[in-house]
Amino acid sequence: MRNSSGHGQTNHGVHGVHGGGRPGGLSVSEHGYTLELDSTILTAGVQPVSFRVTGPDGQAVTEFVPEHEKELHFIAVRRDTAGFQHVHPVRDEKGTWSVELALEPGDWRFFADVHPAGHDGAMTLGIDAAVAGPYEPRPLPEATGTARIGEYTVALDGALLPGEASELTLTVSRNGRPVTDLQPYLAAYGHLVALRVGDLGYLHVHPEGEPGDGTTAPGPEIAFMAVAPSAGTYRLFLDFQHNDVVRTAEFTVRTTATAPRPDAASQAAHEHKSHRHHAHH
Repeated sequence: MRNSSGHGQTNHGVHGVHGGGRPGGLSVSEHGYTLELDSTILTAGVQPVSFRVTGPDGQAVTEFVPEHEKELHFIAVRRDTAGFQHVHPVRDEKGTWSVELALEPGDWRFFADVHPAGHDGAMTLGIDAAVAGPYEPRPLPEATGTARIGEYTVALDGALLPGEASELTLTVSRNGRPVTDLQPYLAAYGHLVALRVGDLGYLHVHPEGEPGDGTTAPGPEIAFMAVAPSAGTYRLFLDFQHNDVVRTAEFTVRTTATAPRPDAASQAAHEHKSHRHHAHH
C-alpha cells in the first residue's frame, strides 16, 4: 500500500501486507520481541492493564520509533469481535506500559503495534487474556455497507480481495449531510483496523494521503489501500475524529473473488467456444 506520511511511518501498516498480505498479531513473539502481560486473567469492568515489550536480550524495551504520533498503539477486542478499543498506553522509564480498558467477560485478544528502536520496521504482537464472569457471545453482525454511530453514518465502498491490494473508500455523513471538516487524528483523517474472523489475524492500514499534503480533503471520503491475507470474513473498525470526539464505525466484510481481466475473460470464452466446436465434430 502507499503511505505518504512523512513521520518516519513508511512501514506502519505495510508490515502486515508483505508476503501476500500475511496478517500480524497471531504470535506473542516476533523477531525476538515478545509481548508480556502482567496478568492474563482480568476482572470485568473498567480495569487497568499493564504489560511490557521485551527485546531479544530479554529486557523491557524503552525506546521506540513513533508511528502516527505514538510509540505504541494498543488494540483490544473480544474473540467474538465485540468490545473493540484502540488506545494509547503510557510507558514508565522501566518499559512498563499501562492503560485502562472496558472489559466484558470472555476471551480477549490484545495487540501491540510497535516499532522498537534499532529494528528495521513495525510489528504487531498479539496475546490472549481471559476476563472472568458469565460469557454471552454475540453473533457476528451482518455484512452491510453502512455503519451508524449516533448522528453519523459511514458508508463503505470497495471490496476486499485475497492476496491483492484494493481500495476501500469510507464516506462520513452526519444527519444526511457530508462531513467535510474531519479533524486529523494521529496524523491521519482515519485509522482502519481489519481483523480476520476466526483467528483475529490483524491488518492495520492507513489512508491514502495525509492532512496538510495539499491534496487530501478532510472528508467526506477517506480512502485506504488494503490487502486481505486470505479469503474469509473480516471485521473492519474505522476510527475518525469530528467535533473533538473520536468515533468508531464497525463493518463486517467478506472477501470477493478477483474479477477476471477483460482480455483474460475473452480469451477464456474463445477457448471454450473453440473447444465446443472441436467437440461437435
